[in-house]
Amino acid sequence: MRTAAEKRIRDVFADAGCTGWLHARRVGEQRVDDGDAVSVEADDLVVTASVYKLPLLVALCREFDTGALSPTATVRVNPADCTPGPTGVSIFRDPVVMSWRDLALSMMTVSDNAAADLILGSVGLDGIDRVLTELGLSRTRIIGGTADVHRALLVESHAHTTREAFDALADNDEAWAASAYDPAFASATTPREMTSLLDAIWTGRAVSAAQTEFIREVMAGQIWPHRIRSGFPYAGVTVAGKTGTIGAIRNEVAVVGFPGETPVAVAVFTRAARADPVLPVVDQAIGRAAHIAVTELRSGRIE
Repeated sequence: MRTAAEKRIRDVFADAGCTGWLHARRVGEQRVDDGDAVSVEADDLVVTASVYKLPLLVALCREFDTGALSPTATVRVNPADCTPGPTGVSIFRDPVVMSWRDLALSMMTVSDNAAADLILGSVGLDGIDRVLTELGLSRTRIIGGTADVHRALLVESHAHTTREAFDALADNDEAWAASAYDPAFASATTPREMTSLLDAIWTGRAVSAAQTEFIREVMAGQIWPHRIRSGFPYAGVTVAGKTGTIGAIRNEVAVVGFPGETPVAVAVFTRAARADPVLPVVDQAIGRAAHIAVTELRSGRIE
């Protein structure tokens, strides 16, 4: 039976013109069933988009923990050789030298695609797979980085450049279906598994205490205020999250903390009916849906 909160969340998604999936749970609870969570199709497979950078960050931090990689070791980055993106090192004019932890900071705070692909090149898909396996995230699958997505889009859209491919992806009159939208072919997860990952991070089960603090800090430093953060425009409330966007896909996973209360992990994934590059109504729906779910869990009861 759907709860009143879950019905309201479905209505928010419908009003925004998108399909939505959500899961929210209190951090640190030993067992979470549907009576202890807010769930809207939480076990459906959904496309991660840049949310994949969160398990990638955990894999990197495990490299720091084992000593396989030093967080202060430096990498020379030439923007001309980088994966394109609207933010981060790929838009720089000149080569730069950065530490691995600063690349991680850029990857998470501004969703730097180039930084993520550099980190993935060091950690490898095997490193992410080990994280997913050890944390019991059996339905989450990361098949590649942003550069891999761009290559697939070029082939599918018969484009010559990444810009042309993304223009095609944003064309509402195009009839072709992109693999980037299909969790059977793209990196995918479920909302429930992403709140489980957030819980593992926040409770210190994913990485060491020092790296747990680092992950929490960089997620709290994410600059985007238009999705989950928009649902909590209050002083003193923390939102530590990671967005994900490609075409009609708009996502965010985050931990929302009110002073003196148990924080709540929430994962919201959407696919809009339109592929416009900017859809504020869907971004705002993500914030409203998260607000409904978190408020329900803060009340201590699911009606």
